[in-house]
Amino acid sequence: MATDLKVVLEDRPGTLADLGEALGRAGVNIMGACGIPCGDQGEIHVLVEDAAAARRALQDAGISVQEETQVLVVPVEDRPGELGGLTRLLAGAGINIELLYLTTAGEVVLGVDNLEAARGAL
Repeated sequence: MATDLKVVLEDRPGTLADLGEALGRAGVNIMGACGIPCGDQGEIHVLVEDAAAARRALQDAGISVQEETQVLVVPVEDRPGELGGLTRLLAGAGINIELLYLTTAGEVVLGVDNLEAARGAL
């Protein structure tokens, strides 16, 4: 199952490289990611299949995982309106989206407040 790992890194050259190298050494594929600087830190979300291996690799590298969240990974067409249609289905079912980014394959990653209801709505 796809899992989003949230880590907070110091906002300086090399910290993201440390994360990528740690996961690479452990054979963990990064399926998707997003990052946002916040002051002197960066909040990074990394999508992985093997959360346990990723967590171990990051911890061994001195990188603390702040949150681990099961997420939806939804295939979408690359065309106008696709995101609106997808998110309208969730909104209509009363589901709040708490996280959104794209995978390396162009799928939409959704962290939601009710995973099972979201699966049913889609």
